[in-house]
Amino acid sequence: MDSKYIIGIIAVIIIAIIAGAVLMGGSSTHRADDELVVAAYSHGGEPESGFDPILGWNYLAEPLIQSTLLKMTPNMTYENDLAKSWEANDDFTKYTVKIRDDVKFTDGTPLTAEDVAFTYNEAASSGASELNFGSLDKAKATDDTTVVFKLNKPDSTFVDKLAYLGIVPSDSYNNETYGSNPVGSGPFKFVQWDKGQQVILEKNPDYYGKQPEFNKLTILFEQNDAAFNSAKNHEVDVAAVPLAYANETIDGYEMDLLDTIDVRGMSLPTQPDTGKTTADGNPIGNNVTSDKAIREALNYGIDRTAIAKGALNGFGHPNFDGIAHQLPWANKEVNKIKDGDVDKAKDILKKAGWKDTDGDGIVEKDGTKASINVYYSADASERQAIAVSVAEQAKEFGIEVNTTGSNWDEMGSHVNSDLIVWGWGSTDPSTMYDQYYSKMAGEGYSNPAFENNSAVDQHIDNAMKTEREASYSEWSDVSWDGQNGISPLGDAAWLWVGEIKYGYFVDDSLDISEDTALLQPHGGDIFSNICDWHRVSSIEK
Repeated sequence: MDSKYIIGIIAVIIIAIIAGAVLMGGSSTHRADDELVVAAYSHGGEPESGFDPILGWNYLAEPLIQSTLLKMTPNMTYENDLAKSWEANDDFTKYTVKIRDDVKFTDGTPLTAEDVAFTYNEAASSGASELNFGSLDKAKATDDTTVVFKLNKPDSTFVDKLAYLGIVPSDSYNNETYGSNPVGSGPFKFVQWDKGQQVILEKNPDYYGKQPEFNKLTILFEQNDAAFNSAKNHEVDVAAVPLAYANETIDGYEMDLLDTIDVRGMSLPTQPDTGKTTADGNPIGNNVTSDKAIREALNYGIDRTAIAKGALNGFGHPNFDGIAHQLPWANKEVNKIKDGDVDKAKDILKKAGWKDTDGDGIVEKDGTKASINVYYSADASERQAIAVSVAEQAKEFGIEVNTTGSNWDEMGSHVNSDLIVWGWGSTDPSTMYDQYYSKMAGEGYSNPAFENNSAVDQHIDNAMKTEREASYSEWSDVSWDGQNGISPLGDAAWLWVGEIKYGYFVDDSLDISEDTALLQPHGGDIFSNICDWHRVSSIEK
């Protein structure tokens, strides 16, 4: 038979096979019942610096490979993990932590207080933007099981920092290589990193805590459409997807919507543009939003309930001050504001001298049009939807909002002069220090609106030197204390819009134990209770 004819037959067969696979919607990835494949990489994508906690790996979320001193519980209290006990002195400038003496890293070396002290000192000096260790002066191991943290100022929220930083081995750590081949003492151990694709972990048989049921965990670096398609093709056990997919259905999967404390909002620059720049050379100020009337009009005129139903696909929760309603320092007074009060917004602008004199629908004052720019991360569909919704609604009361999808490298030069759609949310209230404390203005992404209110600063200072639970009233007063605050009732320094949920397609064979899941922080923490996950039925082959 002619070789060309044979090759032609083979080609036809191959095409037929491919076409059949396409018609069937793809083929399933074969995996054992004790293996997990998850396309839900903490919503953050592949870590540029690898799996190094000192450089920000999964801070605020379960690091999987490493252990932490404390663990957050579903009721937002802390329990011991590596720590056996901890205590703070009266003014919260020193914390003493006793740790377990029976823990080993996956390289067989013992984990001691020296490793803990080393990890925190390195993290404090690393400059990683994800970390928040500005109050740490020095960590010191006083013996093999005792670590003393000395702070440079009172900080009752330092207990939060004890729960989120994974511990690395001091003897073998190398900041250039550790992220690619991490050693830890967590429930899983590192096996393989296929850059651009996935990371493979295996159960750590020497883990001192509750052992996970699964011997292998593969985390795919897929998000949005790619994650959704992996679920459609039955290639994953769990897929994190944007809220735009929350009403979709996939045979063999359930849509799990987990509560979060992740809030979306826009910073509103409070300072005028006088030509000043930050240390990084970024412009400061906006001649439209520096007028408080503009900020108030946006805060009163925007209909957050409509955005929750539309842009957030019916799964949002209106928010007025950036503090999720589940948090114990949420301010109830702020939530009494009438939502979407267009008449009030128009009245505020009129009284402040903003008028539409040329009939183009945009108000102006002293020759300045009420035209502002808002930037959002182009790969975040709900941020785009929020930006577009705000722009459409703002037209009703005469403010023009121009929306631009971008990336964080490009948006960095706009954070202090234009509106940015942000996401924030943590059980650590000191994030409000970063957002609103006057001295933090212009420091990277901190205090982008250049909020400068001595009463707000005082509430933050008071909170930081007060026992954690007793400090909640001070953190609440940052929003509104009856006279001052960052909320619409006060400086209106931000336009907070709504809290979101995180959507996950979960294979019917898998129970992710929603009852023990933590409230999801900004960035997500789907693995927070992974040691409680289990198969309820065998995976179909």
